[in-house]
Amino acid sequence: MNTHSHTDKHTIAFLGLGVMGALMAGHLARAGHRVVVYNRTIEKAIAWCDAHATFDVSHADTPAQAVVDADFVMSCLGNDDDVAQVLLGDEHVDGAFSSARTGAIFCDHTTASATLARELYVIAEAKQLHFIDAPVSGGQAGAINGQLTVMCGGNPSAFEQAQPIMSAYAQAVTLMGASGCGQLTKMVNQICIAGLLQGLSEAIAFGQKSGLDMEKALQVIGKGAAQSWQLDHRGSTMLQNKFDFGFSVDWMRKDLGLVFDEAEKIGAHLPITTTIDGFYKHIQQQGGQRWDTSSLITLLHQKNDCP
Repeated sequence: MNTHSHTDKHTIAFLGLGVMGALMAGHLARAGHRVVVYNRTIEKAIAWCDAHATFDVSHADTPAQAVVDADFVMSCLGNDDDVAQVLLGDEHVDGAFSSARTGAIFCDHTTASATLARELYVIAEAKQLHFIDAPVSGGQAGAINGQLTVMCGGNPSAFEQAQPIMSAYAQAVTLMGASGCGQLTKMVNQICIAGLLQGLSEAIAFGQKSGLDMEKALQVIGKGAAQSWQLDHRGSTMLQNKFDFGFSVDWMRKDLGLVFDEAEKIGAHLPITTTIDGFYKHIQQQGGQRWDTSSLITLLHQKNDCP
């Protein structure tokens, strides 16, 4: 752990104030950094500044304005197109790369493609900037508590400088390798989660059908080899048919789309993940786009006539 993390104060630009970004930027402000925020919906940026008015915060009208004085630039956006627009710019907006100071370090927390990460890394280096792909895991709860897991790809010395900054909102910040490796690790993460949630859904539906006290059953198996974060945090909410815990089906399908694109390039076979993506598609079609990813169990309830 870097001992300077609480004493070195920096000017940091944060681009994108969605559910995750707004929380992460808040941790940076509380850590004592000067934080300049940008959001495409300016009202969100103004409201964020109002909510953090006791700290050294301000908002900018464009990504280019936000990063002028920044040592570090954090972004947390929707998808590849959003990242390209905000960092590179287009006919509507000047991108952050156009006005960043020499040596500025960009950490992109968006879950995006490894291909885009590698492209941005090359463009950044040519402009004497540094780009780290740094997708996160841990969801809304992790962002609230400052306990996210960050998986990074990029230059080791740039990572070493950025790691203590990211530690303001993360419990683990790990360099996985060259540019793109952060995004590839996030893909591995999403493959695991999809499979775990389907297994948990089938286990619960089976147990309910058999007449077991499933609250008790989950407590028991949670002490053995079936234990997982999903079982600990979603098992009981799945029993209550509550599906409003952050990470939505729409976002999961976006992430799995990235996974399948990459799998095609590298020749990886994902039979279970492909099947589960189809289940998520059914949930979307039934109006569950904003339900969280544990809503897979709803399809089994329909088949099993479970309460």
